[in-house]
Amino acid sequence: MNDQPQPGIRFAPGEATIKNVNWPGLRTLYVKEVRRFFKVQLQTIWAPAVTNLLFLTIFTVALGGASRTVLGHPFADFIAPGLIVMGMMQNAFANASFSLLVGKIQGTIVDYLMPPLSHAELLAGLVLASVTRAILVGLVIWAAMLLWPGLHVMPRHPAALLWFGLNGAVMLSFLGVLTSIWADKFDHAASVTNFVIAPLSLLSGTFYAIDNLAPLYRAISHANPFFYIISGFRYGFLGEADSPIMIGAALLLAINIALGVLAYALLRTGWKIRN
Repeated sequence: MNDQPQPGIRFAPGEATIKNVNWPGLRTLYVKEVRRFFKVQLQTIWAPAVTNLLFLTIFTVALGGASRTVLGHPFADFIAPGLIVMGMMQNAFANASFSLLVGKIQGTIVDYLMPPLSHAELLAGLVLASVTRAILVGLVIWAAMLLWPGLHVMPRHPAALLWFGLNGAVMLSFLGVLTSIWADKFDHAASVTNFVIAPLSLLSGTFYAIDNLAPLYRAISHANPFFYIISGFRYGFLGEADSPIMIGAALLLAINIALGVLAYALLRTGWKIRN
């Protein structure tokens, strides 16, 4: 048999035509995912700001208002950074856990599998779009808090804000992709949100300093990766943290590398996607 390409055919069948990163394809997937959540921006971007402002109002009023201080700062200033990054993380997870799952349910998963994108490019496109949504949500919440009377949310350490904010969003994006690979219906994704993401977020030290906890619960808090995100992000605003900043930064990097490798491996095997 003749293995040479036929006249008029530039590449032999099965031969890769894209040798490096498919930048146009990656950009197209990213733009598609961003446009998807932007079409319902009232729900995906603006609503989280309202929800977190309600949290700020309720907890500030219920737990002492301006008279209470935590780590030497007014209580509202203490919880504001945690609310910002918590909104970012939750929306990064929601975005990343939707795309592949709705494709499996509606039978349109082929739209993600057929384009000439490698598994790494597919993962990167989904994660980058989710991080974009997280950043937009964070900026909207922060802008709303700037207008809040008596609230101080001016950054003191921008590098810490970038590191912990972005790594927190990336971590939840990877978790969202893993959830969308595993889940077979929306109830499965909702169970992860309700029984994993929400408890870890609320028990991460957003509304309290863990130094006030009993030793057992303090140890449990230190085992919660969300705690290091909240603490590091708060350090970026207040200059105070209830955890070692460098340890938290290194831990988040290690977790993201592990989650990224796992998500890539599952996409490559096609588990519950192609099978």
